[in-house]
Amino acid sequence: MSKISEAFAQLKREGKKGFIPFITAGDPDLTTTCELVVELSLAGATVIELGVPFSDPMADGPVVQRASERALRHGFGVKEVLETAAKARQRTGTPIVLFSYFNPLLQFGIERLAAEAERAGVNGVLATDLAPEESSEFSAALKAHDLDLIFLVAPTSTDARLQMIAERASGFIYAVSRAGVTGARNNISAEAEKLVSRVRKFSELPVAVGFGISNSEQVTQTWRYADAAVVGSAIVAEIERTTGASDLVQHIGDFTRGLLLNIA
Repeated sequence: MSKISEAFAQLKREGKKGFIPFITAGDPDLTTTCELVVELSLAGATVIELGVPFSDPMADGPVVQRASERALRHGFGVKEVLETAAKARQRTGTPIVLFSYFNPLLQFGIERLAAEAERAGVNGVLATDLAPEESSEFSAALKAHDLDLIFLVAPTSTDARLQMIAERASGFIYAVSRAGVTGARNNISAEAEKLVSRVRKFSELPVAVGFGISNSEQVTQTWRYADAAVVGSAIVAEIERTTGASDLVQHIGDFTRGLLLNIA
């Protein structure tokens, strides 16, 4: 059983639901990113998604796009993101998922990525634009190093595609609450609950829902039907708002704890 699977199994034994925060590596800098990973773990994260900044983040809304732009100004790559994960791993046992577009991972080298991610203590990879039918080589490399391959599913995914993803995914399945790009929303799409129900017909993996979740009420609402809630843009927006403040890390920890006020 992978570290991610163990985390969800522990939640199930305790009758709880999961929380998965997302941050962009290097925003505002890699040293702060390391501190944020540790703080998010202390704040109650089940899994932490560590975004690899990319110059053409098609699936991301303006908040995460700006975070990528700020991070890319530092001139680092996948190697430095993995080094940051390794430093954080020395201080926390919370599973870490590398969240990326496939291009920078391919440029880094698939075998190299799998080996170095394992050494860094990373537990899974989610490549947002990797098609499941083209994932065999990548999946095999990750599996050889005990890394989970996480896939996205959307309300527009056909049943045939859901089944294909279910056969290839491990760790958990990330259900996108709506079509379009990431970003905080006032309301969670009703399509999310229907999608989770459809996914469960094909897979027994935990299902996490993200895209648009930005407050504790929405987290609680998502927990009614999903195994975990993912919050990205709302946290990244708080990082943007408080960049330069001496208490940024503590502020993000407090903000995150506020999202979990009604924790199950």
